[in-house]
Amino acid sequence: MAGRRGGGGGCCPPMDLLRSEPMQLVQVIIPMESAHLTVSYLGDLGLLQFKDLNADKSPFQRTYAAQIKKCGEMARKLRFFKEQMSKAGLAPSFKSITRDDIDVDDLETKLGELEAELVEINANGEKLQRSYSEMVEYKLVLQKVGEFFHLAQSSATAQHREIESQHAGEESIDTPLLRDQEMATDASKQMKLGFLCGLVPREKSMAFERILFRATRGNVFLKQALVEEPVIDPASGEKVEKNVFLVFYSGERAKNKILKICEAFGANRYPFNEDLGKQAKMISEVMGRLSELKTTIDAGLAHRGNLLETIGDQYEQWSRLVRKEKAIYHTLNMLSLDVTKKCLVAEGWCPVFASKQIQDALQRAASDSNAQVGAIFQVVHTKELPPTYFRTNKFTSAFQEIVDAYGVARYQEVNPGVFTIVTFPFLFAVMFGDWGHGICLLLATLVYIFKEKKLSGQKLGDITEMTFGGRYVILMMALFSIYTGLIYNEFFSVPFELFGLSAYACRDLSCRDATTVGLIKVRETYPFGVDPVWHGTRSELPFLNSLKMKMSILLGVAQMNLGIILSFFNAKFFGNCVNIWFQFIPQLIFLNSLFGYLSLLIIVKWCTGSKADLYHIMIYMFLSPTDELGENALFPGQKMVQIVLLLLALVSVPWMLLPKPFLLKKQHEEVCFPFYRSQLILDFWDSAHIFNRSQYTFCRGTEAIRTCHWRPQTTAFSWTQTMMPMGIMKNLNLVKSLSTSLYIPLNLYLGQSPIQLHIFVCGLLVSPTRSCQVCSMRRFCCLLGGSTT
Repeated sequence: MAGRRGGGGGCCPPMDLLRSEPMQLVQVIIPMESAHLTVSYLGDLGLLQFKDLNADKSPFQRTYAAQIKKCGEMARKLRFFKEQMSKAGLAPSFKSITRDDIDVDDLETKLGELEAELVEINANGEKLQRSYSEMVEYKLVLQKVGEFFHLAQSSATAQHREIESQHAGEESIDTPLLRDQEMATDASKQMKLGFLCGLVPREKSMAFERILFRATRGNVFLKQALVEEPVIDPASGEKVEKNVFLVFYSGERAKNKILKICEAFGANRYPFNEDLGKQAKMISEVMGRLSELKTTIDAGLAHRGNLLETIGDQYEQWSRLVRKEKAIYHTLNMLSLDVTKKCLVAEGWCPVFASKQIQDALQRAASDSNAQVGAIFQVVHTKELPPTYFRTNKFTSAFQEIVDAYGVARYQEVNPGVFTIVTFPFLFAVMFGDWGHGICLLLATLVYIFKEKKLSGQKLGDITEMTFGGRYVILMMALFSIYTGLIYNEFFSVPFELFGLSAYACRDLSCRDATTVGLIKVRETYPFGVDPVWHGTRSELPFLNSLKMKMSILLGVAQMNLGIILSFFNAKFFGNCVNIWFQFIPQLIFLNSLFGYLSLLIIVKWCTGSKADLYHIMIYMFLSPTDELGENALFPGQKMVQIVLLLLALVSVPWMLLPKPFLLKKQHEEVCFPFYRSQLILDFWDSAHIFNRSQYTFCRGTEAIRTCHWRPQTTAFSWTQTMMPMGIMKNLNLVKSLSTSLYIPLNLYLGQSPIQLHIFVCGLLVSPTRSCQVCSMRRFCCLLGGSTT
């Protein structure tokens, strides 16, 4: 509900971006009736980071687990709606009508009704679509199988006429009797022959035919016809290429086998009548049924589309509301109930400047919720390390995100994000380095910047949203790319003489271009960037590579020095002398003794035009530091300088690595010694026979003291949570026994007088008020070496 970093208006970074905002721990006591609205307003403000006061409880044991479950169920319904819109080719509208009066309970009811209606529409639509697909397949079967029977019948009729014509010339007295016997025999055979027809997937048709042949041992006749266009399968709802099949069989046993094979191959079977008149009637009925189903399906799809459009208009608003409600209840689960169970206690971190805004939000929540009692806001003094919070705006937020991707600065540390605003885009431009490409990048970025108000209210894609969020980073990249491109003198890799003519010219008229040997310097050095005469020469690539490599070294060493210098300011700010003397100084010496010296050599070589080999200088600085440099010398006394720098680098390594761990160990022992000393006394206290719990009654007793967070003097001690409550004992005779029993060990260990110890123990145990007990406890911890802050 609270952010680590805030957003603001304007394009310029705030002056205090160098260090994180001063933070404070606050405690807010919120009445139950205004808790929801209070957390909602604080979440909208985004300036309070709540602490989890119920970390020991599982999510299911917390107070508002049921509400979070309800929000999760509403989120599931919204995801279902989004899936249905995607299937229908619709997208949620991002210009939803804003309604502030929408209630979560009403929304839950409405989402449930919409889900039930949509599920019913989908179920009915699936049934209708399945029926429609079956009718389409049935129509194909009637057409293809009807054609087969028509052809077969025509062929049989022609064959029968041919036989009759043959027998006409051979008639005798026995001919009619034989003809009647043959017709009776054919009729008896036809009565035993059956057939099945339907559609089978084309990819399974060959296997279907083989299995039929093997299962019936060839006692079937299979005929298949291709369906030209894919049809929608009634079972899967997907378009599948199919074949119409017709199987003739003999016997009930063969029929059962064929039915099982059809079921195994997903072949859909349909009835068919051999009568031509009935076939025509069936086709007419199927066509009428298809027309009715098509009309019904279209009406259902139109109703479903209207319903999804209605949902899409409010989808984003509903989604935001559900996410917000879930975040509110998740935050409420982090708060603890007081003893009366009428208030919630919240603790969290907020910037110091936000105290007034938070109090205004609390008052507004109490007023809007008609609470009888307002929330109580108070600052809790603690030495716990606060979180880091930077105030950013639309310009600096993207740079801060880049830094946070590598690591978040500690509280009040110097923020690297300030320097990243310049260093990150500039180092990108050193690699990019083309002012033609830089102009293209600048124009594309300006489109985002000029349309940022319009685009900020729209839902963008992942890549577009990332680009839009970093528009000011890209703007700086483009500007620096133009600058470095001018230095490299490259416009889409083509040089221009923007700042005058080249400093070099041909020696004579025979020198026609820059690739010819014999150029001489006739003018002053090119005023800005690389001389265009380098373009196209044989030495162009080595020259530019050398230039860019040396620039990279200089920029890299400068950035490393900046980081080390920032560590000095951090150590000085936190008063950490160990880091100054044993981290900052040796690191600075080591870096500049080697790489700083190399940077100096590069600059000297550029200024003097020397041909010294820097590789040779740096390598032999380690291998042979006392040898003469010869022609590689860049300035007088260079050998002595190198020896001194090498010695400093060698000394800085143990200086940097050895002392700091021992000093930290010593500091740790000094901090922990009071704890060990107090623990010895507490162990004796618990082991004393006079503290037998079966003899005396304690509310918290020594366990309360033992569970105190014993810390060094520089940390906080929460006394209000570890006090011995009133009525610590019932038997007041314990006072005398306690003072007597503790006199010898405490006196020997702490060196206190018997009177001081007796007065202290009496004041600790029999103080009539809580404040007196607190004072006694403070005095006791002073004796033990604990903190009394």
